[in-house]
This record gives sequence, C-alpha cells and structure tokens, in this order.
Amino acid sequence: DSFLAVMADCERGLGRPERALEIADDPAAGELDAAERIELRIVASGARRDMGDPKAALAELQIPELKERRARPWVARLFYAYGDVLAELGKEDDAREYFARASSVDREGVTDADERLAEIEGVELVDVDLEDGIMWTDAEDPASDEDEAPVGNDRNHASEGGDRERG
Repeated sequence: DSFLAVMADCERGLGRPERALEIADDPAAGELDAAERIELRIVASGARRDMGDPKAALAELQIPELKERRARPWVARLFYAYGDVLAELGKEDDAREYFARASSVDREGVTDADERLAEIEGVELVDVDLEDGIMWTDAEDPASDEDEAPVGNDRNHASEGGDRERG
C-alpha cells in the first residue's frame, strides 16, 4: 500500500490519469501514513490537471493538512502543489501565500518554492544560503554595464597578447 502514490504517478506518466485516480481512491489509502497520503493527493491533483481540470486539482489538495504549521517535508510539497494549482488558476495572491509557506517550511530543499515566489514578486533570486538566508535582487533592474569593470581591456594585457601572437 505504501507504493500507491508511486503506482498512481506511473499511470500518469503512461498517459492514463483516469487510472491514476482509481489508484488514488483505493480504500487502502486511508491506512497510509501522513506523508504517503499527502503524496497520493498530490499525484491525484496532478492527474486532474492532466485531464484539464485545475479546479478539481485544487479540490484534491484541500485537506486538513493544508492548515499544518509545523515544518515537515510533506507539508512543503503540499503547500507547493497547492500554490502551483492556484497559479495555474490565475490566483496569484493566493499562490504567493502558499509558495511563501512552502519556502518557510522547506528545510530539505525539496521544492523550488523560493524561485517561484521570486518569479511572482518580480525579483531575481541571486543566492540561497540556508545559514544566512536568501539574497534577492530586483529582476527589473539588471546591472548596467557601467556597474561592472570591463575585463581584458587593460593595455598591458592587449600588448602581451599581441607579442605572443607575433613571436
């Protein structure tokens, strides 16, 4: 039973989302631990999206664990999946909230919630350092050529290169 999510995801990969949903609705799913049950809901949501029904995909993820506040790897994946469906539905503010939640509990780095949040915020993620935090820059304001020192325009380098070519 612990492989139900894997089996359902394989069915999705084979282009059979209906079969994936049948597996997700298996009565044995009720006996799974929280992480396995959440993963199965995420796969079922993906199957609904494969079938072109993002509203049903969102409903698959509306489970009590969506209100979880403790940092657990499966919580990060649930928040991320929920935010991803919200983004597809054009609910950018709600998507931002769930990507932020995923980012705040994703200590294992299982999602790219930081990048998705940055994309929504219109900033470019420069660096992620788990000890020092996240460093951001404005994506709308790329560094200008004047801010960066030119490389290789030194006369000494040019003449050295010229001498090597001749000699």
